[in-house]
Amino acid sequence: MPESQDLTLDVSQSIEIDAAIGDAYKALIRRLTDESSTPDNKPMPMVLEEWPGGRWFRDLGNGQGHLWGFVQVIKPPTLIEIQGPMFMSYAVAGHVQFRLTQVAGGTELALRHRAVGMVEPDHRAGVSLGWKAYAEDVKRMAE
Repeated sequence: MPESQDLTLDVSQSIEIDAAIGDAYKALIRRLTDESSTPDNKPMPMVLEEWPGGRWFRDLGNGQGHLWGFVQVIKPPTLIEIQGPMFMSYAVAGHVQFRLTQVAGGTELALRHRAVGMVEPDHRAGVSLGWKAYAEDVKRMAE
């Protein structure tokens, strides 16, 4: 590995949602679980155990699946933090924070994804677009 390779990833985004904070939170949970999809819009239902230490994973049945992370913090309807590799099935440590704040006219969803490790170039290139689409889905579902 070249010494100059950046071993960190830090993506911050926010979006305003024209909905009450509780509705935005429910939409976020739906997007994290039953209405999860791949970047090309193929269904990819996930399971989120909504308690500290709970898993966020893709259940393929018969004991098969992909662990994306563990719930580090959950404070409905304002905050969910998950730590783990997310969509990266290799040596990386990650953390994503979804913070919902009531603002005039609705709710702001702020998302921050940070990771340390040898992030694959295609993941590094697509992560900002992927999270942007994710936030837009939450907005669409809440409104």
